[in-house]
Amino acid sequence: MRKLNHVVGIDDAPFERSHRGDVLVVGAVFAATRLDGVLSARLRRDGANATRVIADMVRGCRFYPQIHAVLLQGITFAGFNVVDLARLHAELALPVLVVSRRRPDLEAMRRALLDHVPGGARKWRLIEAAGPMEPVGGLYVQRAGLDLGEAGALLEALCVNSLLPEPLRAAHLIAGGVTLGESSGRA
Repeated sequence: MRKLNHVVGIDDAPFERSHRGDVLVVGAVFAATRLDGVLSARLRRDGANATRVIADMVRGCRFYPQIHAVLLQGITFAGFNVVDLARLHAELALPVLVVSRRRPDLEAMRRALLDHVPGGARKWRLIEAAGPMEPVGGLYVQRAGLDLGEAGALLEALCVNSLLPEPLRAAHLIAGGVTLGESSGRA
């Protein structure tokens, strides 16, 4: 089994429901369970640039040569800015693991995308192309570039202080703290 101990966890910052424009996205770079660095970029709210911005952020950082995998806190960022999982994996040449605490209500997502979001049909196709959410280690995952056993081993190694892997937990806390002045919510 490959060693996947240098990872970046990526989450977006909280934003007001009425917010339009760009939303902060944070990457927490970890060597095993040690935080080594923080990355940031901005994505368009409900836009179509998540894959490009995340790929540029990771590929452009000084940590990129050491990174073994990318963890995403869900497949959507900044509302419904959907990541193209296969394209992100191909552009970074790294395994990508989408992580969620619970199985998403795909029918509700489909209705919201198709009925209320510009470009919703294309975004829905990206979610479908990412494959089903699979249960592993008390979480749900979608994956590109790694098998379910590797995903489980990665989560087992990184879920130290909560159900979420440390890189995603840290990205969540940092994004909230920077945006709101202090972190809040579950991490």
